[in-house]
Amino acid sequence: MSAISLKDVYKTYRGKVHALRGVSIDVHDGEIFGLLGPNGAGKSTLVKIMMTIIHATRASGTVLDLPIGHLDGLRQIGYLPEHHRFPEYLTGTQVLHYYSALCGVDRSTRKKRATELLDRLGLCGWGKKRINTYSKGMLQRLGIAQALMNHPKLLILDEPTDGVDPVGRREIRDLLSELKDEGHAIFLNSHLLSELEMVCDRVAIMVKGKVTMQGTIDSLTNASKRIEIEIDCSPPEWTREAFDKVEGQKMTKLGDDSTIVQPMIDRLRAEQFTIRSVKPVRESLEDLFMRAVDHIDNPGSHGSKE
Repeated sequence: MSAISLKDVYKTYRGKVHALRGVSIDVHDGEIFGLLGPNGAGKSTLVKIMMTIIHATRASGTVLDLPIGHLDGLRQIGYLPEHHRFPEYLTGTQVLHYYSALCGVDRSTRKKRATELLDRLGLCGWGKKRINTYSKGMLQRLGIAQALMNHPKLLILDEPTDGVDPVGRREIRDLLSELKDEGHAIFLNSHLLSELEMVCDRVAIMVKGKVTMQGTIDSLTNASKRIEIEIDCSPPEWTREAFDKVEGQKMTKLGDDSTIVQPMIDRLRAEQFTIRSVKPVRESLEDLFMRAVDHIDNPGSHGSKE
């Protein structure tokens, strides 16, 4: 089953503001999928269309194998919106009961689930306290707990680690990995590239309402893979033919096949050169992101890697 399969999603606001320009994405069942892009790229607009908070100008596709906005599909989604607001006079437990009741979760299940999730999200002991005493990070944890109350097949999280400290972000990453192992499909919208790189199976990069790249980080960065060797002095002349690039004390071989550079390393050692480092290198998600943004701003400067 495909958790999300959207084709040619368009959204135009009044004044001919084009928020989405033919977006197509596929999220596989049981994977963590990251959507990233600069502010104003259209990420939250796409999420709101899937949740029927707003309607697309034009769209086709399915969510949980049902048409976008189908009630049976929406009941199987856990959703954490960006900048969510809970009534401040409620306690943490009351928040979980209230929102899960809206999803049709029965009372006995709500009671058991609320206790389990407060403990799992590091809020044990806070269930009876009003949320106006919660920190921003605690509110994010409560929001994730709220999204899990209905045992969703699909979890849609819009900036889930916003305001969470480094320890909390790591705990949330671990939780997302556990949920994936339990069979949940997870759709993440975030601007924290390092967080996405550590947890996502696949990503899509959206810029100015278009998806410019989509796939695994490994496949998207495949062309940038290389092996760099650094020695303690200027390289011998023969390295200029053996390597793709020689600069200073560093030699670079394109690709990630270590067997190709092994004879070169052996020869350097035989010639008494001291090898300081041998390391595989590829683009980071941040590098990939900047390349995607630059490609939109300067379309003639880079080739597409969709």
